[in-house]
Amino acid sequence: MLSLNNVKPTIGSRKTSKRLGRGNGSGKGTTAGRGMNGQNSRSGGGVAPWFEGGQTPLFRRMPKLKGFSNSKFKKEYNIVNLSDLENLASKGITEINKEVLLQNKIIRKKSLEIKLLGKGELKSKLTVVVDKASASAKEAVEKAGGKIELK
Repeated sequence: MLSLNNVKPTIGSRKTSKRLGRGNGSGKGTTAGRGMNGQNSRSGGGVAPWFEGGQTPLFRRMPKLKGFSNSKFKKEYNIVNLSDLENLASKGITEINKEVLLQNKIIRKKSLEIKLLGKGELKSKLTVVVDKASASAKEAVEKAGGKIELK
């Protein structure tokens, strides 16, 4: 009867490892599969992963990077232009917010904030809810009779 105390692997599924350095009759005596002399045959021997045989290694060939960059603190925005708003207005939409922009595929990333820029012309009266807006975009929306609500 099979129970947990007598479970064994199927015969032939587990191969026993070859015992190294236990006499020449074993087939892995003397050098134990390490070849003849040299760094790799020694105990603890071997080269570091980045060693390139004496050739100047890649990390030494590259210039040292200097200075400081603020790029990791850069803020990304979903960009919406006035021309996009005019397209929505032609569909009869007057209230514009994040959900409307996502539904109409004007913005793709839900997680990013929205910034309104002044590219294009706006002739329709709209109420726009965005996180940021350029001065020219604000002016154009207000000139058309609409208003911008900044979050």
